[in-house]
Amino acid sequence: MRLDETRTQFPITQRYNFQDHAGVAPLSGPAAEALIGYAREVSESAYLPGTYYRALDKIRQAAARLIHAHPDELTFVKNTSEGITYVANGVQWATGDNVVSTALEFVANVYPWMNLEPRGVNLRIVREEDGRIPFDRLASAIDRRTRILAISAVQWCNGFRVDLTRLGELCKNKGVLLCVDAIQALGVHPIDVHAMNIDFLAADGHKWLCGPDGAGVFYCRRELIGHLRPTEPGYLCMKGDFDTPAPKFDLRDDARRFDSGAYNVAGINALGASINLLLEVGIEEIQKRIKLLTDHLVEGLKRKGWRIYSPRTASEWSGIISFASDKQDMQEIQRHLRDEFRIVIARRLGRLRASPHFYNTEEEIDQLVDALPTG
Repeated sequence: MRLDETRTQFPITQRYNFQDHAGVAPLSGPAAEALIGYAREVSESAYLPGTYYRALDKIRQAAARLIHAHPDELTFVKNTSEGITYVANGVQWATGDNVVSTALEFVANVYPWMNLEPRGVNLRIVREEDGRIPFDRLASAIDRRTRILAISAVQWCNGFRVDLTRLGELCKNKGVLLCVDAIQALGVHPIDVHAMNIDFLAADGHKWLCGPDGAGVFYCRRELIGHLRPTEPGYLCMKGDFDTPAPKFDLRDDARRFDSGAYNVAGINALGASINLLLEVGIEEIQKRIKLLTDHLVEGLKRKGWRIYSPRTASEWSGIISFASDKQDMQEIQRHLRDEFRIVIARRLGRLRASPHFYNTEEEIDQLVDALPTG
């Protein structure tokens, strides 16, 4: 990986020291070019050239490679919540069923399951311990009425990364479906949905994938496609041609049966451009680079007396570093970093949160540490 060449693909580096990819990431250069190209084509020629419509199948294939799925198991969604809701509303529930989840989840992976309460489905929340969700607690929460374990691959607040391989094996042995919110993992950590026994996965592209808002992916394991009821049927989810005097309700046999109306063609093309860039660099290489940068950041923060809240063991670390100090005003520091140094980080649950990507440099990490007061 040539870092100097890669950084040219991220114009944000010319203006900001941006370390908030767990929030809303900047568009990659290829993603921006795809949006501009789409806008130019449709403004000058409407849909007639069809360049960006024809690209959708190739983008589906690229997204499938990202998670080691078959393209038929994947379709596009507008956000993570939509994909999770496909599952929550599509499973054939019975009164007394339950869903197991955790106390660390972002609300996008909470509300769809809470919404099942009127249907007699109970949401069981496994509490955290020192910012972690113990595997044994998850296993103990599962009983004979558990249908789904819903969990984030990486937790938004502190970066705790769950062992998806171990969880997938647990769910498989207990006959429970595993539904993963992967928005904080895709683009950083390798995910193999088949090897990890993941049944459903959803993620928007506006974080670590450096795509636009409103364009994401949804995966459904092939064997389950026919068992998950589509909740938003429209013309795209049917096998037949829409241009017919006698519509027939005949759903597609692949993940496109969950589609509804027109795609966000502009957004999906931009997302595809970023995915292709990341695949070209290599997710394993990106993971190594982010580990190096976040280790460097943690060392610097500790030297200045800041308390680290992000687990950093070999199986738990991620690109998110949560840190705080009882001596400092977190909101004021965040504002000061942005206004005075053009350093962008986030503030979540009363703590500061940094999330550098692979194109960031050690010098940018040092600039952040140097700009912080003593913790």
